[in-house]
Amino acid sequence: MATATSASPRPSHHGVTVWFTGLPSAGKTTVANLVGERLAERGRPVEVLDGDVVRAHLSRGLGFSKEDRDENIRRIGYVAGLLTGHGVTVLVSAISPYRAVRDEVRAAVERVGGFVEVHVATDLATCRARDVKGLYARQARGELAGLTGVDDPYEPPLAPELVLDTADEPPEASATQVLTLLEPLTPSTPAPPGGGRGAPATIGGRGAPPTIGGRGAPPTTGGWAPNREGSRRPEAARPAVHSPHPHSSHSPQPHSPDPHGGRLIERLVPEDQVEELAAEAARLPAVALDGRGLADLECLAVGAFSPLTGFLGAADHTAVVERGRLADGRVWTLPVALAVPAEVLASGPDRLALTDPAGVVLATVDIEEVHDPDPATEAKLVFETDDPAHPGVAATLARPGPLVGGPVHVLRLPATPAELGPRLTPAQVRAEAAARGWRTMAGFQTRNPVHRAHEYLHKVALEHVDGLLLHPLVGQTKDDDVPATLRMACYRVLLEGYYPPDRVLLSAFPAAMRYAGPREAVFHALVRKNYGCTHLIVGRDHAGVGSYYGTYAAQEAFDAYDPGELGITPLKYEHAFFCRRCGAMATSRTCPHPSETRVHLSGTAVRELLAGGQLPPPEFSRPEVASLLADGYRAQRG
Repeated sequence: MATATSASPRPSHHGVTVWFTGLPSAGKTTVANLVGERLAERGRPVEVLDGDVVRAHLSRGLGFSKEDRDENIRRIGYVAGLLTGHGVTVLVSAISPYRAVRDEVRAAVERVGGFVEVHVATDLATCRARDVKGLYARQARGELAGLTGVDDPYEPPLAPELVLDTADEPPEASATQVLTLLEPLTPSTPAPPGGGRGAPATIGGRGAPPTIGGRGAPPTTGGWAPNREGSRRPEAARPAVHSPHPHSSHSPQPHSPDPHGGRLIERLVPEDQVEELAAEAARLPAVALDGRGLADLECLAVGAFSPLTGFLGAADHTAVVERGRLADGRVWTLPVALAVPAEVLASGPDRLALTDPAGVVLATVDIEEVHDPDPATEAKLVFETDDPAHPGVAATLARPGPLVGGPVHVLRLPATPAELGPRLTPAQVRAEAAARGWRTMAGFQTRNPVHRAHEYLHKVALEHVDGLLLHPLVGQTKDDDVPATLRMACYRVLLEGYYPPDRVLLSAFPAAMRYAGPREAVFHALVRKNYGCTHLIVGRDHAGVGSYYGTYAAQEAFDAYDPGELGITPLKYEHAFFCRRCGAMATSRTCPHPSETRVHLSGTAVRELLAGGQLPPPEFSRPEVASLLADGYRAQRG
């Protein structure tokens, strides 16, 4: 007969997972074992989870595809979370090459304890020379494929709590750095009888959430994050923000949708390659990027344009223009192209330097092929018009030369005003959404100043999803569009007064507008999937301009795809308006009153009022937003 037992005692101290990530033979396990031995000597409950050992016992049968590697890391993370919740210091040593799943594990563990990411950033040459398990030698002989760092990518952490380079210091010194970082997180406890590792951890259940650790702990040697002044820069860790409505312990952990193509493709070069590549770029023919080119380069660099590695070659370009798909059949609706003056290509270079208008080198591009499709034909297919008054058509017809196709290698991101922040990468948005416990997230795209109709759609969406990504486009737009800095200021002031802060994330979207209507709506959906969105709000005339597209043509474009093909769900909303009889925002689906009672809102209408020196009425814009817009327009007129 079963008898009830008391609940497991709450740990007397908080647990923490220390996640060592890096290339094969970087020194992860060596350092982890040393740290474990010293913590055990201090009486601290500690467990080392070695990636190879765990794979042999928990992940037998898994291969080395991206999906299987991710699943292996999730299993290690699950065990680490159980131990951490019971006050154990867990030292995980695993290559864990993909950033998204590492961030997913971080978010899960931080719900029960602390999490510290340690990037063992030993260079590839040193790892090859060590070759502890003979993997590099086997790869060189053709006996092994998919070796991380050689023929399979390694995505370094963007903001680890600690960076180690075991090529330049002995393992003991590296272990000391880790212990110093952990000192406030792992207080010593009396050693158990006989010494050793201390009391064994109880598996199952959760300990009390820690008050220290995770991203709130300051990095000691500095984490590295994308930088607009250099490839990487030290950046203070961001505190994790948790949902006020946590899911029950029986609910699955938050899991973002896979990026388009399966994984994020980021093109920022590793720190140890920056100097060499910059020296080479200084000797290459240079092409100064315009506003669209700068925006495209940033999107490629941070993974927003995954699965692209660079500018499209001929086969992919033709397939995108004609069919809205890459040559391999994956959906991709807009060409991402680099036009280069013929004189720059005259000498037959195999690589070009890409600069900003001031001549600062940002990247290089490998010239895998040069192709010259007819711009008029392309414009007609992509924009459904050949009218040169259409801004997208005009840009296509005005390109300065043939197109270069090939991957980019980005040294630094284009410089942008601080007023355009925050500016989170896809990996950072995914990590933040996971930290907040969001399983579903709707993205919202706009190039217009925010108004009441937008707010209405946002809040309707929030009735159905866990979180909202407000993602105003801040790349190149038409000259008469409201400046991006002003639009971002409007969003910030609106969020302060009218939105629940723990359910909304504001981040600038660096892309440029194409004004391609239906095609661009699908494109925006794919890109927002890369940022972790499960849904995209698609309203009236999404990404349209003038009267070139039908009011709901963008929504109808999604109907052309098989269920699940895009991997993101459109939230299709009718045009919202303020009804004077209802005294509230509504659509024709919810309001029975005649058209004369309705105040229809649009970004165009707001711009026209402001240009005429009038303040938008409260039915159009919140007073705080209207005031900012009016001040901005007055400043523009001088």
